[in-house]
Amino acid sequence: MHPTLFSFGPIRVFTYGFFLALAFLAAIVVSGREAQRVGRRPEQIYDLCFYIVLAAIIGSRLFHVLLEFPYFLAHPLDIFLLWKGGLAFQGGLAAGLLTALVYLKLKHLPVLATFDLLAVGAPLGQFLGRLGCFMAGCCYGRACDLPWAVTFTHPETLAPMGVPLHPAQLYESLLALGVFGIIWVCRKRKSFNGQLLFLYLMLAGVVRFIVEFFRGDERGPEVLAGMPVTQIVALGLAVCSGVLLLWGSRRRASQVRRASQTSQASRAE
Repeated sequence: MHPTLFSFGPIRVFTYGFFLALAFLAAIVVSGREAQRVGRRPEQIYDLCFYIVLAAIIGSRLFHVLLEFPYFLAHPLDIFLLWKGGLAFQGGLAAGLLTALVYLKLKHLPVLATFDLLAVGAPLGQFLGRLGCFMAGCCYGRACDLPWAVTFTHPETLAPMGVPLHPAQLYESLLALGVFGIIWVCRKRKSFNGQLLFLYLMLAGVVRFIVEFFRGDERGPEVLAGMPVTQIVALGLAVCSGVLLLWGSRRRASQVRRASQTSQASRAE
């Protein structure tokens, strides 16, 4: 739609980069405020997020490069052109999680409780980030003739020009906003550490799995039932997180039940 937000002489501010920065900022601020609400120091979250952001950008870009390796093998310098789009969510998630685990280990901070704080802001960041994708034209959808189809006409867009397409970026953006709403409501009802993390990962995986059916850009080879590797990873993420969420909920319910039985036994004596 509008790949360049504005130009000032030789300086160009790309819309994709602007929304990406806004996404990270919003996620960090929301997570920091959530930390303050539960009695944690927001500075710990801000420091952690700094390293996660760096790792997520590098990881998501590397995963995208691997998915389109033949192109980048022929155009190696394009690897560094981030303003042209091309950040794979799964790669960023993996790199961010690994970096966070190392940081929390070194700082002796609670892992699951801290990840729950990050899970509150993460879907809001996804919502804003996909708006940037839409503006740049990356992660575009399949051709369609629906009333809400979008047609990219800007000469610098990364999407096919002049073809009505599914607004796949907006699908994912709006669904991510819905995930944020769910996490926001559930954050005050958390019953065990890791609950918000597993809920977010499950919902994010479901969202990505669904949106993949409407995507039209290159996402690597089809590996199972016509689905590309990104869709398989999203499905695996949703299933594994759902299992962990169910396990944690049942474990917590069992603990509450045992505590209640112990209390009743004590009063009976």
